[in-house]
Amino acid sequence: MTQTAPTLGEDPSLLLVDDDEAFLKRLGKAMEKRGFTVDMASTVAQGRAIASTRPPAYAVVDLRLEDGNGLDVVEVLRERRPECRVVVLTGYGAIATAVAAVKIGATDYLSKPADAADIMNALLADEEALPPPPENPMSADRVRWEHIQRVFELCDRNVSETARRLNMHRRTLQRILAKRSPK
Repeated sequence: MTQTAPTLGEDPSLLLVDDDEAFLKRLGKAMEKRGFTVDMASTVAQGRAIASTRPPAYAVVDLRLEDGNGLDVVEVLRERRPECRVVVLTGYGAIATAVAAVKIGATDYLSKPADAADIMNALLADEEALPPPPENPMSADRVRWEHIQRVFELCDRNVSETARRLNMHRRTLQRILAKRSPK
């Protein structure tokens, strides 16, 4: 059974809202290569402004942003352009936040780290069909490493605070941080 690649509609406008600057730029470039016309925002305020003035056909919104909750952007998108397909991303995946995102109008909900192919599949998925599983999913070791790195960055690279939040011994965390990332 061959599966055809999903195609963009006649309006390829895409709003990306994420406070991780490096991730935002990488994802923006990847989505432009896939045919989207990309607008980027790094705060809730910027996302809401773009959603109000130029509501896109597609949006990818991080749930937790420095100045608030990404669901505020989703609400504006739903008001301005009800047919907008919205994917909510988060590094803090939980059933409660997934349910809240879908109730407010998100089309899909993905946990970080998600790659451009997964995001594109979620944006363009048929309403009734389940999206295909990822081609090259990350190993459990890699997902664990990514989570530790994210918490480490959120703790301003403070090893003691990161270890406390992860409920991990400080020296164990230091050993993990000293190693290269797993494949």
